[in-house]
Amino acid sequence: MEKVNKINNICVFCGSRKGNDEVYIQVTEELAKEMAKRNYGLIYGGGNIGIMGAISQGVQNAGGRVKGIIPRSLSPKEISGVTIGEVVFVDDMHTRKEIMYNSSEAFIALPGGIGTFEELFECITWNQLGIHSKPVGILNINGYYDPLIALLKTSVGSGFVDSNFANSIIVSSDPIELLNKLESNPPYKSQLKWLTTSQA
Repeated sequence: MEKVNKINNICVFCGSRKGNDEVYIQVTEELAKEMAKRNYGLIYGGGNIGIMGAISQGVQNAGGRVKGIIPRSLSPKEISGVTIGEVVFVDDMHTRKEIMYNSSEAFIALPGGIGTFEELFECITWNQLGIHSKPVGILNINGYYDPLIALLKTSVGSGFVDSNFANSIIVSSDPIELLNKLESNPPYKSQLKWLTTSQA
């Protein structure tokens, strides 16, 4: 499969909880090993607990690069004990997300809560607006994102979301397949062109 997208770092959005099924951690660890195998650095939210801890520890244990970005106010809640990889402390959520987006060439959403949803939707909104043109994927572990996928299909069918845009969001339950598609699928090209992220 031909690589269309040059990827050095992948930003992973995920939860600071581990969920109530072991499969969430297991598949996250599979993704981490495959990312390190392909020499992809991890950019993430900086925590070391829950799925955040599994992806960061997994990439580091497999010899990969890890960079976490976390607001100082969240560090007591999302960091327990020793930090993993390089950790950058920032003042606010906007700075956190801007650094994460600008440091990455592709994005993956793992299971998580409201914060994960917000990060994913802002990322795909920036694609739609032409603020960036980078591949975005969802690792649909245990069918976690099935309702979201159904919502997107409903939005397309109801005339609120362009089908080409919705189809550009890569979805897979398999980490290897997801990475292959992130490498090979052309990202969505918006008709809009924003000049800087500060306009968002």
